[in-house]
Amino acid sequence: MTRNPVVAGRFYPADPSKLKAMVASFAPKPLPQENALACILPHAGYVFSGKVAVQTLASVKIPEACIILGPNHSGLGEPVSIMREGEWKTPLGRLVIHTEIASELMAQSRYLEEDAIAHAEEHSIEVILPLIQELGGKQTRFVPITLASNDELVYKDIAKSIASCLRKAAGNVLVIASSDMSHYEPQKRANDKDQKAIEAILALDDEELIERVRRWDISMCGYIPAAIAVLASKMAGATSAKLLAYQTSGDVSGDYSSVVGYAGIVIH
Repeated sequence: MTRNPVVAGRFYPADPSKLKAMVASFAPKPLPQENALACILPHAGYVFSGKVAVQTLASVKIPEACIILGPNHSGLGEPVSIMREGEWKTPLGRLVIHTEIASELMAQSRYLEEDAIAHAEEHSIEVILPLIQELGGKQTRFVPITLASNDELVYKDIAKSIASCLRKAAGNVLVIASSDMSHYEPQKRANDKDQKAIEAILALDDEELIERVRRWDISMCGYIPAAIAVLASKMAGATSAKLLAYQTSGDVSGDYSSVVGYAGIVIH
């Protein structure tokens, strides 16, 4: 199966040269690239969140495989959906699904369902792929997983299966959780809420992250993907996390009355 891009021309340029130029405009001065177990990246339109995503992803070594976890915004398909084979196209070319890793994850998880429908209209994974391609992962294969379930047993089951994969891969797999932070809050309130969620992630406390999201009504769309990335990394030996970048849509548009927050975090 070939999945064609559905948000090219809206969330990011459909023209390859313009897309490359846009990513280059966000790229920081050359940074030392470190090995990482996971990172959390935003998935809004590049004009708003591209700088955070690029600066974060540019700081890590992109290995031969990525497991990308995103929230299911469309409501289509199974609540916990994985694609096991095929390829996804972007304006920069194609990325092939890592069938071996996807099959291993499915064998170890009780909840992952092979399902392409959930991915057909979903943007949270798609917008990450051109960044992987342009920042050095042209040969990288990936596994896409979308989540509409916030059940505790589900997220811990998936984290356990991913942790097993990370341990076996010995640095050759990167987990990427795709999530924006607070949605449509005044700037100060968004900053305050986002800081609470970020603190829990930096403490590598997945349960506290979920508790804070619920207690403070933080509209972080990918908090379950983020919790899975935190828990899987921790189970695979992670000891620290670092906030690489944070901004809101208001920092770009100048309108601070109703913003969306974006954070870039790396877990080592």
